[in-house]
Amino acid sequence: MTRTTPPRPLDVEALFPELAAYRGTTTRLHPRPGSPRMSDSSVGGPMLWPADEPWPVCREAHGRGRGLRPADIHRRRRILAAAWAREHNPGPTEEERAILAELHLEHRLLEVPETDPLPMIGLAQLYRRDVPDLPAGPADCDLLQVFWCPFNAHGPSRYDVELHLRWRRSWEVGEVLAAPPQPQVVGSDGFVPEPCVLHPEQVVGYPYAGLLSEELCARLDAWEDAQEAEADRSADEKSAAGPVCYQYDLSIPPGWRVGGFASWHKTDPYPMDCRTCRTCRTCRTCGTAMHLLLTIDSSEWDGGSGSWKPLEDRALLTHRDATPTDVTVGRFGELNVFACPNDPDHAHRWSIQ
Repeated sequence: MTRTTPPRPLDVEALFPELAAYRGTTTRLHPRPGSPRMSDSSVGGPMLWPADEPWPVCREAHGRGRGLRPADIHRRRRILAAAWAREHNPGPTEEERAILAELHLEHRLLEVPETDPLPMIGLAQLYRRDVPDLPAGPADCDLLQVFWCPFNAHGPSRYDVELHLRWRRSWEVGEVLAAPPQPQVVGSDGFVPEPCVLHPEQVVGYPYAGLLSEELCARLDAWEDAQEAEADRSADEKSAAGPVCYQYDLSIPPGWRVGGFASWHKTDPYPMDCRTCRTCRTCRTCGTAMHLLLTIDSSEWDGGSGSWKPLEDRALLTHRDATPTDVTVGRFGELNVFACPNDPDHAHRWSIQ
């Protein structure tokens, strides 16, 4: 089934013609539970990975010997889904609650050094043929594969994520790795994606307001304040339509997506410039402004961006419906991954919002 984003509540370019110069596109991936194949773009699906190529691992020193077992996480989700889907008496039974509690127990692995190679989790793979806004990879690569370490234990803060991105030419893959290595335990269930098929849809977007000119940003703020004041004056607030927000209704869609503009709603915008230059022919120190490559989101829609809920999903009302991948970024936020437009081989950067 396709997924269709509803028309925006209003034509923002009619109100603010200057925004036409900023207009861009992004591809909403619309992951939904399914059974993807290696030849499909997917979240949490099987990776097209050569049998003779080492699987990505994390070698950074951090605890990795205590956590939840991935198999227990998947089983717990299946039990909960079946319990809440029951027509009569939805919700877990007492017997199911006991099983769920046992499946949520942490397990300790004995004598696991902090530098042992830790298999990363295959998070997503994207074929260019499926995703209009996915840029060309190095040397005509057509497949982007994304992995992450299943522990928040990296970087100076020791609370950062560790990503690994791999571009490849899919037609060159011969024998495929049938059983990729998996971590025995993970730091939290949000690191383990449920297999999802994708329903890519290209939509129009605009930059985060704080990256627009000061004059235009001020006019947007004044327009939103006027709407809120009008809503407060309404004699029948229940029937009155809520105010339209540039950030949540008109500019940047929620959910997993490729390309477009990054949101900076939890931090002030800061420069995201390329810091690596190994083989680039157009520069020596690079420093190029990076482009948003991929957004990994904890939710496909929420109360603040309900206008982006696809038409086909209008009847879905629960939190579970809005979180098909079961991936959680930070405190239920989003992970924006940036790439160098000069050379996709340059190191990626990311921001959590």
